[in-house]
Amino acid sequence: MRFTIHTLGTRGDAQPYLALSRGLKARGHEALLVAPAQFADMAEAEGVPFSPLPAEFLALLDSPETKALIGRSGAGFAAGFKLIKHYRHLMRGLLDAEWEAARAFRPDAVIFHPKALGAPHIAARLRIPAFLASPLPGFTPTAAFPSPILPFASLGPLNRVSHALMIHGGGIIFSRALRQWRADTLGLSARDKPAPLAGTLYGYSQHVIPKPPDWGADIAVTGYWFLDAPEWRPDADLAAFLAAGEPPVYVGFGSMPGAEPERLTALVAEGLRRAGKRGLLATAGGALGRIDGSSDLHVIASAPHDRLFSLVHATLHHGGAGTTGAALRAGKPTAICPFLGDQPFWARRVMALGVAPRALDKRKMTAADLAAAFHAMDDPALRARAAALGAAIRSEDGVGTAVAFIEENLRRRLSFQAD
Repeated sequence: MRFTIHTLGTRGDAQPYLALSRGLKARGHEALLVAPAQFADMAEAEGVPFSPLPAEFLALLDSPETKALIGRSGAGFAAGFKLIKHYRHLMRGLLDAEWEAARAFRPDAVIFHPKALGAPHIAARLRIPAFLASPLPGFTPTAAFPSPILPFASLGPLNRVSHALMIHGGGIIFSRALRQWRADTLGLSARDKPAPLAGTLYGYSQHVIPKPPDWGADIAVTGYWFLDAPEWRPDADLAAFLAAGEPPVYVGFGSMPGAEPERLTALVAEGLRRAGKRGLLATAGGALGRIDGSSDLHVIASAPHDRLFSLVHATLHHGGAGTTGAALRAGKPTAICPFLGDQPFWARRVMALGVAPRALDKRKMTAADLAAAFHAMDDPALRARAAALGAAIRSEDGVGTAVAFIEENLRRRLSFQAD
């Protein structure tokens, strides 16, 4: 079968879908990844056919205005919500690019990230099945926990209704652009609904967030969709640093931009010094800036988490779903300093699992706070829990489970239509 896989966002929103694309290809299917243009080279390296979405979406995240906004805002919903107005003018171009990719490829089914707002409407226009595929929960109502974008561990009886924020938020915020595009480009009327979901896949481990009892068989918690890089090896400088002393603490904030990268870098370095820890700093996203290396501090642009995290003592990161999953799979304690979106949710979750200290507040944290977090990850009981969780996650085959779920749901659908 032929699939278009639509995703939108940073590297953490692209990499899992590349893994899904590769998994579908291994099962004899054809898959086209529709994602921001910045990930074309990554797709080519994986041998995955690719159709670009406008590069302006990610470029805006790295603009001075966006950096300043994220720097001023607190973590979680507030920061993400304030970014929305900056993207309104890009929406029509993104929707048109999604449609052109799907129309040219002629898929038998669509798989889409929740941010890819055009995908379910495209599936309706083409009259093909659609699968929602997400690296975080929040798009299926449940009484088990509230929406991940809210700063609460529980809202009690309001948990279930709170998920409407993520389920309907994008469609409401961009309703005018979607309505005009549906009419002008797809020829759909207001009465034509988006394609009903053939299934929903969540790409995280049931050992991290168990499947709620109020979710049905059409919803799967598959395990993480890791895109591993087994051929990667540390370069000579990194290998020498790792061999020269105790395993370092990894510090990196993924694709998060930084308003004051030098200040944050100096703060992290001082926290490491106070804790007596060696540090490995990854600077590619921009949240961390320049600093001179030493025998106890080494700076890299980036490295594959599946290979690197097995070599470190512990991790400190922003709490993106993919980075969190990689740190947990490595069996390492993980401290989180959230920037925006669902990152505080993951910080609360790993703390509840007993594999992380309390989350750090990027606006208020001090070197002493960082040193305390680094020391907390030395606790033997915490490290034992992290090791056990890592073993459980490594036993899962998230991509294989996801592909099998898609195939089975499509088989059932075809069988039902034949009857």
